[in-house]
Amino acid sequence: MDEKTAARPKQADIASPRRSPSQQRSRERVERMLAAASALIAEQGSDAMRMGEVAERAGVSIGSLYQFFPDKRAIVWALAERYTAESQACISTALKDVGDKHGLRQAFSELVDIYYRLFLAEPVMRDIWSGTQADKALRELELADSRANADFLLAVLKRIRPDADPIELETAAFLVWQMGEAAVRLAISVERDEGDRLVEAYKRMALRELVGE
Repeated sequence: MDEKTAARPKQADIASPRRSPSQQRSRERVERMLAAASALIAEQGSDAMRMGEVAERAGVSIGSLYQFFPDKRAIVWALAERYTAESQACISTALKDVGDKHGLRQAFSELVDIYYRLFLAEPVMRDIWSGTQADKALRELELADSRANADFLLAVLKRIRPDADPIELETAAFLVWQMGEAAVRLAISVERDEGDRLVEAYKRMALRELVGE
């Protein structure tokens, strides 16, 4: 591992502003709290969500809620961590066996489409994504997630382009991933037809860079 890679912030290095449950009963209670918060965010957005509403919908006391989540930010953080872990697992699975350019084209296109559909369908994810821009710690979590996802892509590029400069591949993988997040963010902010065209245009440009054709 080179100095540049070693210096990267890891997701685990970014302290979560909440207490982690250690017992099964506590974990189940936390799941109810997060489900309640997710439903409330979907209905009214995280800015309007109140801790008392979360406790009431989850069927727990406000004291129990504060035991694990000291404030709304901690709840949003927990949901962000969950979506991050789920997305990384999906991306890792989709890319781990890709060994040629055709496979990369197919897997990458499918991943972008999945990502786009998720953000169209999940108001909670859109709310959390927009909220990262105003929270330094959440921006760091998002950046660590982007780097981790780019590393999955980098591993594929090294397999299918073994003679390419590894630093150039690393730069391309990270930039393509970041541009993809920006492209999806733009696509969900405009009318659906235009959003679809933007996503397709991004995939074409990204794949030209990734497969070297």
